[in-house]
Amino acid sequence: MVALVIAEHDNASLKGATLNTVTAAAQCGGEVHVLVAGAGCGGVAEQAAKIAGVSKVLVADAPHFADGLAENVAEQILAVAGSYSHILAPATAYGKNILPRVAAKLDVAQISEITKVDAPDTFERPIYAGNAIAIVQSGDKVKVITVRSTGFDAAAAEGGSAAVESIAAVADSGKSSFVGRELAKSDRPELTGAKIVVSGGRGMGSGDNFKLLEPLADKLGAAMGASRAAVDAGYVPNDWQVGQTGKIVAPTLYIAVGISGAIQHLAGMKDSKTIVAINKDPEAPIFSVADYGIVGDLFEVVPALVEELG
Repeated sequence: MVALVIAEHDNASLKGATLNTVTAAAQCGGEVHVLVAGAGCGGVAEQAAKIAGVSKVLVADAPHFADGLAENVAEQILAVAGSYSHILAPATAYGKNILPRVAAKLDVAQISEITKVDAPDTFERPIYAGNAIAIVQSGDKVKVITVRSTGFDAAAAEGGSAAVESIAAVADSGKSSFVGRELAKSDRPELTGAKIVVSGGRGMGSGDNFKLLEPLADKLGAAMGASRAAVDAGYVPNDWQVGQTGKIVAPTLYIAVGISGAIQHLAGMKDSKTIVAINKDPEAPIFSVADYGIVGDLFEVVPALVEELG
């Protein structure tokens, strides 16, 4: 058996979720190869070759891979798919955009957002917003899998010495074109990779009140997040959303401020190592998953916490 990991990158550096996906691939048994499809992505290939546990890196370098268009990357994967028993990608917007196309073309069932590998053909994945775990066994010749990064430790980024092999790039499909990208810029850590996250909910009352959380996040070096209710209310941007329909996070410390704890939000953060909840409602569902709970007015509690942190 040989597993192929689809590297997520920006043509300059690997995204962290790729390392978690390599760990999942290694647990499937056999060798692990990594496919880097991009433009001017030689540096990414070198990084991939250093990942512990990777034995080969395939590089498809062409201008039409520059922006990771799903149609083109999927065709590149299909061109090499016959050599692999497992094809895995992170369960990010990137992986979710590409692998369903691959699964459809291979006429196999995709196995989505796995959190555990029980056997080469058996995997665990959350269902019902994380309230149950499904054990899925696949008889397909090729297993096409997206990996929830919070379910697996990241493979070591250094220590490997994989061979790097250039492969022929497939032609541009011409089915889509890149128009533009709007990126939110912040000096704070990226939400899904942050070790500490401070999130606010509808209890914050307004977008202006989210500024109350900034000193706390600054003291802790934390990323800032939000519940869907806060995002839907227009308090903060969409890319702050944590939850089933937002970003899945599992930081060392998650501080939920004014978040009631709807099931959809819990699905996105309940795997955090330590959860601190601040809410004036003692019956709020968030307290059922919290390691530490503070029942009180967030507008008094948060400033007091900032003061204690010095």
